[in-house]
Amino acid sequence: MKLLFICSRNKWRSLTAEKIFDGLNGYEARSAGSEEGARIKVTQGLIGWSDLIFVMEKKHVRRLKEKFSNQLHSKQIICLDIPDDYRFMDKELIEILKSRV
Repeated sequence: MKLLFICSRNKWRSLTAEKIFDGLNGYEARSAGSEEGARIKVTQGLIGWSDLIFVMEKKHVRRLKEKFSNQLHSKQIICLDIPDDYRFMDKELIEILKSRV
């Protein structure tokens, strides 16, 4: 199962999710950002690669649908409702991710 995690800049939330889920129970995880200045920007290739897409906020769903509507028809997108209040590998963020994913 290939998991794609998306936040805005791919620095804290989605990158933390990638680190904790990649290799866990046979999952492959990658992460990307939806904004121009993202560390790794979400692409058609990443969307095509993924089996399941997790976004941190509703605005990320909207951005994906605006840019990649054709690639998203067969994809399930799950919004985790995690605000941009955490740093990379924040213990509270890790607990929230584990409970919601």
